[in-house]
Amino acid sequence: MYICAMQLLDGKATAAHIKEQIKKDTAEHIAKGGKQPHLAAIIVGNNPASEAYVGSKIRTCEELGFGSTLKRFEEDITEEALLDEIRHMNDNDEIDGILVQLPLPKHISDDAVINAIDPGKDVDGFHPVSTGRMVLGQKAYLPATPYGMMLMLKHYNIDTKGMHCVVVGRSNIVGTPMALLMSRNSNPGNATVTLCHRHTKNLKEHCLQADIIVAAVGIPKFITEDMVKEGAIILDVGINRIDDPTRKSGKRLVGDVDFDNVKDKCSYITPVPGGVGLMTICGLMMNTLEAAKEHSNID
Repeated sequence: MYICAMQLLDGKATAAHIKEQIKKDTAEHIAKGGKQPHLAAIIVGNNPASEAYVGSKIRTCEELGFGSTLKRFEEDITEEALLDEIRHMNDNDEIDGILVQLPLPKHISDDAVINAIDPGKDVDGFHPVSTGRMVLGQKAYLPATPYGMMLMLKHYNIDTKGMHCVVVGRSNIVGTPMALLMSRNSNPGNATVTLCHRHTKNLKEHCLQADIIVAAVGIPKFITEDMVKEGAIILDVGINRIDDPTRKSGKRLVGDVDFDNVKDKCSYITPVPGGVGLMTICGLMMNTLEAAKEHSNID
């Protein structure tokens, strides 16, 4: 089941490979008379991390031959005004996918915004209709981060059938959908899944039984060496900024896994940065291309 030496699950190389295929598929789709995929993004306020994430998504659209729209609004925009903008995008036939970059200001309800997006344009995969379809195994836009991790496992030809997967983190965006996808009758998938969180009793014991650990708890270096068995596969979703006086910025990025001390016990592990985060954009772009195909009405 395991290989002897640790291998990095390289998000940069994997994403480059997948994006090249998306670019090829997009060109073929357009050549057959299909519409150019078009992603519309909304950002509220001036959060530097949100600006970086959205900027990366817009640049990727250009790289893949997609159209894109970026709308920025001040932090004091009312919820109703933001919902009106989403409704206009829903009615715009040029737009195939809509994403609203989270987090939003406290006076705006995430649920209200997500629910306002047309499920046919919900390329983030957060709408209740998308979630319901995913739970039932119907065709759906999958949440981008879990989708990206599944694409990575597939790219590396990791056969997860029969494995025990422990997901640490139960968010609706990552942990819960990842647990569902890993339990499906598919490859990757066909795993036995335990869904845990920071309050799980005997969490260490659960993790020590895991062939695969998905760390999505949002706490720096939460998964430590003594929680990981030899040969485990680690998918680290965490993106945490911690103090580092050796860096010019005074900060550095780390994951939810204590990478330096865990890596030598693993068969495969994702680095941070350079791992799962890059795959998230691949999942988003796959969804956007699929939406464009749905809206093109061609064979």
